Parts: sequence; C-alpha cells; structure tokens
Amino acid sequence: MTRLPSLTPIQVIRKLKTAGFVFDRQAKGSHEIWYNPETKKRTVIPNHPGKDIPKKTLRSIISQSGLSVNDFLKI
Repeated sequence: MTRLPSLTPIQVIRKLKTAGFVFDRQAKGSHEIWYNPETKKRTVIPNHPGKDIPKKTLRSIISQSGLSVNDFLKI
C-alpha cells in the first residue's frame, strides 16, 4: 500500500482538474462535487480551509475518482 502525503483540499482539487475533473456543484456545507465528463465519475471533496484532508478520506476520494493511488500521486 502506497503511503499518502498530507494534502490540502486545494492540492487535491488541482490534481483532479489535471485528471479532467470539473466543478459540478456545491453540496451540503463546505463539500464540493467534482465530475469527470470522460469517465462519468463523481467525487466529493470536503473543502475546509486551513485543514488537511484525512488519509482515509483522501483514499476514498481517489477511489471515487477511478484513479489508482500511484496515478493520483504522479499527477
């Protein structure tokens, strides 16, 4: 299992944009839904300013995006 670094929501969003995701809509509270029109995948990003995304949440985001952990980290 690949070790994940601590990432902020902004860093995760940058990586998802590079992978082809676009902002879909604002969800409840500070959560954002991002959508990839090519793969038809959606992922939810908790956008809490000043806080890193927890490791398990980051793994879930990567899983929802359809990317492998290694591919996500290479972006």
